[in-house]
Amino acid sequence: MSSHTHDDYDWVSRLSDLRRSDEIRAEAHRTAADRLVAMLAPGATIVDIGSGAGGMAAQLALALRAHGGGRVILVDAVPELLDAAGEHVRATLAGPGETVKVDSVLADAASDTLPDQVPAADLVWASFVVHHLRDQQEGVNRLARLLAPGGWLALAEGGLGTQCLPWDLGVGEPGLIDRLQAARKAWFAKMRADMPGSIRLTVGWTRSLTDAGLSDVTSFSYLVDHPAPVSDDVRTAVVGWLGFLAHVSEDWLPEDDRIALTRLLDPADPVFIGARDDLFYLASDTVNLGRRT
Repeated sequence: MSSHTHDDYDWVSRLSDLRRSDEIRAEAHRTAADRLVAMLAPGATIVDIGSGAGGMAAQLALALRAHGGGRVILVDAVPELLDAAGEHVRATLAGPGETVKVDSVLADAASDTLPDQVPAADLVWASFVVHHLRDQQEGVNRLARLLAPGGWLALAEGGLGTQCLPWDLGVGEPGLIDRLQAARKAWFAKMRADMPGSIRLTVGWTRSLTDAGLSDVTSFSYLVDHPAPVSDDVRTAVVGWLGFLAHVSEDWLPEDDRIALTRLLDPADPVFIGARDDLFYLASDTVNLGRRT
């Protein structure tokens, strides 16, 4: 397998960004992990599909340890990410009293052999993975087949997006962050349209879980809130995230916005966003839940 997945995106190049995102989301992930693991019996098996840099898997493992132990299985199609996630989770769990087993499986979330590569799970966690698959509903169906009877599928998909900049930056036209977000959505729509055999999902995620045969379908959302003034780690993460947005969105932005972004992302420019004391980070993600009965 290569570092490119079905969306033809080089995820290895974003490993540092993924790690920084995990760091600033750790508290929110801990709250979500505690809530999910509280629904499980001690000794549960959790499968993390598309584990990325391992941030949420580490929180799930800590929650399992506090809940009597269990097993966490990391699954990713990119070997470098899988190795990074495994190292991070094991380092997080290091110490006496270890009661959580950690395993790694190199596998493709779009492969029909996936249910044969992992054991039946009490919880399957998939964060912003399914929307990268050619057939999203079939992807949800496949993840549902990984569940043990009574097991839960948790899809982190949707939410209110991310805000991190003042409305008027003094460079270019006001409202740049909203235009960046709109351009990113246009890029993502084209990326999906360009996937060979791409199939649109025209229902919400909770309906998709129901269509996959799951019951007790519901959802909850959590906030990642770092108000100004932010720490250096959050500041670095914001600059990296905006750099990523600028890169993928450039074909959908007017020239004035591209010029403004070049200045805003240049550490040598007086208007460099990384030097502002009014940066913040506010994001809302939604977890969609369904149970195999």
